[in-house]
Amino acid sequence: MKAVICTKYGPPEVLQIQEVEKPIPKDNEVLVKVYASTVSAADYKVRSFDLPASIWLPARLLLGLRKPRKSILGMELSGVIESVGKDVKSFKVGDQVFAATLQTFGAYAEYICLPEDGPIALIPINISFKEAAAIPIGARTAFHYLKTIAQLNIGQKVLIYGASGSVGTYAVQLAKYFGAKVTAICSTANMSLVKSLGADEVIDYTKQDYIEQLKKYDIIFITVDKLPFSTCKKALDYKGTYLNVGRPLKNLAMLWTSLTSSKKIIVGENSPENSEVLTILKEIVEEGQLKAVIDRSYHLDQIVEAHQYADQGHKKGNLVITVN
Repeated sequence: MKAVICTKYGPPEVLQIQEVEKPIPKDNEVLVKVYASTVSAADYKVRSFDLPASIWLPARLLLGLRKPRKSILGMELSGVIESVGKDVKSFKVGDQVFAATLQTFGAYAEYICLPEDGPIALIPINISFKEAAAIPIGARTAFHYLKTIAQLNIGQKVLIYGASGSVGTYAVQLAKYFGAKVTAICSTANMSLVKSLGADEVIDYTKQDYIEQLKKYDIIFITVDKLPFSTCKKALDYKGTYLNVGRPLKNLAMLWTSLTSSKKIIVGENSPENSEVLTILKEIVEEGQLKAVIDRSYHLDQIVEAHQYADQGHKKGNLVITVN
């Protein structure tokens, strides 16, 4: 089968299309013919090894010293089940599924084997394979932080920084779905998009006085780690919750705030690797309350070009890779 191999850490050009052996499912696995994948933040961070210095050594030991140990990247996908292992009960041949592969990677290929008890579920009936492929990481992350961790309730005030990215676009929609009043921060070019997703107020971070527009919030959700914690601390209610997707560890100020106040500081949390949240998201999508924002779509043969665009740091929502 055709697959994209990451030959070493570096720029997008380290990604090469090669022919590799088609996988065979184990007894508890399904073989999925991949229709679409994405260029997620995890993909280009692993490829470039653009990780904080604080986790550089453990990340090298985990991912691979000179190149990714798991050479086929791709962290989320949609596709059709082509065959199943003898012990599989939850899926059958022909099922249309979407899945996250953050632990195993491998979605940049024409086929992939996945355990039936992992983060895999039937795709929503009202969306395309491209849209389905863009949900398993961004939407699942937004749901996990807002609902599972922060336990967002009706009427709470939520501030979302980085509202036009993959996690951010889902966070705006899910926060509104759960009844929050949403203030979103993004650039001038993305204000209309974020407003269309349901944000009650949109603040333009390119304006010099944008910090002065902040109020008090029950939840502050940082999807791109560029808003100073000192600013967030002032804007956070005395019993509020600070969520940061992009930071793996708390800094000293965060640790001190956790110890000396009633404010909750949560960073570096990962969603459980099961299908529970994907099944919930499927229902929300089918209700028409959640949609994938797709900036651009590329074919697998254009994987280098897709990663080059992602590296610019200005994508809106998701970048989709069509495979089959």
